[in-house]
Amino acid sequence: MHLRLIVPCDRTDLIVKALVGDDRATNIVVLPGAAKRPAGDVVHCDVTREATSDILAQLKADGIYEDGAVALSAVDASPSRNAWETEQAAPGAPDDAVVWDAVVDQGYSEARGSWAFYAFLTLATVIAAVAVITDSAILVVGAMVVGPEFGVVAALALGIALRKGGLTWRALTLLAKGFLLAIALTVVAALVARAVGWIDASDVTAARPLTGFIWRPDKWSAVVAVLAGCAGVLSQTAGRSNALVGVFISVTTVPAAGDLALSLAVWAPQQIGGSAAQLGINLAGMTCAGVATLVLQRVLWAWLTKRRTPTAAAGLAADPRG
Repeated sequence: MHLRLIVPCDRTDLIVKALVGDDRATNIVVLPGAAKRPAGDVVHCDVTREATSDILAQLKADGIYEDGAVALSAVDASPSRNAWETEQAAPGAPDDAVVWDAVVDQGYSEARGSWAFYAFLTLATVIAAVAVITDSAILVVGAMVVGPEFGVVAALALGIALRKGGLTWRALTLLAKGFLLAIALTVVAALVARAVGWIDASDVTAARPLTGFIWRPDKWSAVVAVLAGCAGVLSQTAGRSNALVGVFISVTTVPAAGDLALSLAVWAPQQIGGSAAQLGINLAGMTCAGVATLVLQRVLWAWLTKRRTPTAAAGLAADPRG
């Protein structure tokens, strides 16, 4: 991980000395007086992923979070010898390390909401509705991939696991508002399509061998939701974002929302309850699995870091955002 720090001038020597003395840090560069807002010295360094939480905890204890600035970014490749030696100084595997500050910051970012979130969720729900009408498994997969909801579900799980009430409420509110808006707009689109004769109730109630599972949840719906929740949270905490595509394709949240909207528009009451249940099972399953995964990671990582250094646990200090 690459760290860019803005350090008050009176603390630069202390911070730099600590970094130089840590075998898990390298490529340390100091630019005296380069920062203007906030004012201070700029310090660049690369640290192993396993050591990032330790070093961030010390920076937090030294007041850099309040009086300076910290920015993190992943280093995709560092083929130099000194980087290899630095990595060898840190016990464990990089993918097993959790940079909690980065995970929490990402959670707040996901729960903030934006017009793009509402737009993608609505488009995905409309695509899912078309998939129901045409009984197209390909369109179901497309709707799953377009849907942006998992990041917010992960933020909700993070808020519950770390007892951050503000984050939990933001994520829960965004999920509720997002799905309500997406379903409402899809209902309107379906009513227009019904009015012009493009669809009728038989398109929803007829046998759908490829998409009928959407409104018929069973025990496997819960199993897949739990497994997807675990995989999604692990992919985010381990920095493996490419694995999220598989999670998107696994869960039936957006397809269920599309089926629910279409069933409301053409009034197919026998499918409304099933679609709503499928949506609820998937959201609840992913959230519960995400909470369990995060709690387990937190306990295991705290135990591992406690064996290495007494400052590791400080990385989970209270966040000022709630």
